[in-house]
Amino acid sequence: MTAAAPSVVVFGSLHYDIMVHGPARPRKGETVTGSDWHPKCGGKGGNQAVSAARTGIPAAMVGAVANDDFGRALVENLRRNGVNHRFVKTVEGVGSGMSVAIFDAEGDYGAVIVSGSNLTLGQADVEAAAELFADAGALVLQNEVPDAANVAAARTMQASGGPVILNAAPARPLSPELSALVDVIVVNAIEAEQLAGVAVVDTLDGALEAARLLAATFPVAVVTAGGEGVACATRDGDEFRIDAIEVELVSTHGAGDEFTGVLAAGLARGSAIAEALHAANRAAAILVSTPRT
Repeated sequence: MTAAAPSVVVFGSLHYDIMVHGPARPRKGETVTGSDWHPKCGGKGGNQAVSAARTGIPAAMVGAVANDDFGRALVENLRRNGVNHRFVKTVEGVGSGMSVAIFDAEGDYGAVIVSGSNLTLGQADVEAAAELFADAGALVLQNEVPDAANVAAARTMQASGGPVILNAAPARPLSPELSALVDVIVVNAIEAEQLAGVAVVDTLDGALEAARLLAATFPVAVVTAGGEGVACATRDGDEFRIDAIEVELVSTHGAGDEFTGVLAAGLARGSAIAEALHAANRAAAILVSTPRT
């Protein structure tokens, strides 16, 4: 990568996902008979790196896997999708990250993740990948690795001058150190509620109100509202809403990661936030309406 070619660096999580399909998600103590299952390479970081790379922009992943079958599959998936995986390390003594996602008949899902090797990321991994940060057009972070690791990555990116994009998922409190380094925060209604400290109605109006509150802390706040669309507010007072594109829903799994990866690619290329969000919204619509193979 060179400074002349904008690129996206994703620092974060890699999970080997087990996808289970059933008529409904089980309630406490309930056993539900499923129809099928299949594996998928994921983790929010891995998904976002692949999504960015598929737009045609150079994309690199900084992450960690274990010396196991899951880890080897995760690295191969990055290679196959054109993601630079030179700085995905292999660690011993712990398993690769993994998750189990259970889908209902409507395509919605719930998931449990086991972080494993992702929790070993830290300052040393940022330093090892310093050349990537120096050339990056945007850095993408998530909440599936330690907060201190995200802070180290964000500080290095800030020194390089590119935007730091945080997809603050899954929901957890953010340290003041990390919050101060984030240029663009991307959250859904649940995550917005935790960060903004107020109830968020899962509508475009509710998303925009949450974005306004978050813009007091972050230069750009993006709040997605599922099938309603996405809202954005900036610290400078700009704000807008984008309606969701009407499609036939197949599955919502990975929609947020597709959105974030495409958004990052647009910002890395120098697109205005509105243009980048429209592209991300279109990409997410295509993903949720495309049958998985």
